[in-house]
Amino acid sequence: MSERAVRVDTTSQVPPYEQIRAQLAALIRTGRLTEGERLPTVRQLAADLDLAPGTVARAYRELEAAELIRTRRGAGTRVAALPSEPYAHDAHQLGTLARDFTSAARALGADTEDILTAVRNALSSDPADSPARLDSAADGPGAAGASVKVTGVRYGLEQ
Repeated sequence: MSERAVRVDTTSQVPPYEQIRAQLAALIRTGRLTEGERLPTVRQLAADLDLAPGTVARAYRELEAAELIRTRRGAGTRVAALPSEPYAHDAHQLGTLARDFTSAARALGADTEDILTAVRNALSSDPADSPARLDSAADGPGAAGASVKVTGVRYGLEQ
């Protein structure tokens, strides 16, 4: 089974909490994370991303406010049922993500056609082929799901 990475780009103008929030929201809205799946604890994800726990806590609070996750003492943080109303994307946020991606791609030496090809390939890939699962070491042995690889641009190494 493929794993989906939660990444934080410390060189981006987008704050780390927003990067986490946006990535997890996208995984939930696309069905790659399904209702009831457990997310890592705030402390575990913060440690995995080499961030302050408050950064991850803010991302989780915003996901809770959007009713995408729920946290219960003793049960952890889990994906909530998707809201019945369709999600309208934020054009400003989409533009910011596009600019960040384009800047990173250009830093790799990609030209406009390379960037457009990469986006077309990403859009045409079937999300059902690579479901993502998040769980943490706190789930213990025998927990359902696979771990998500967490990487940080700061150190560029998979953990």
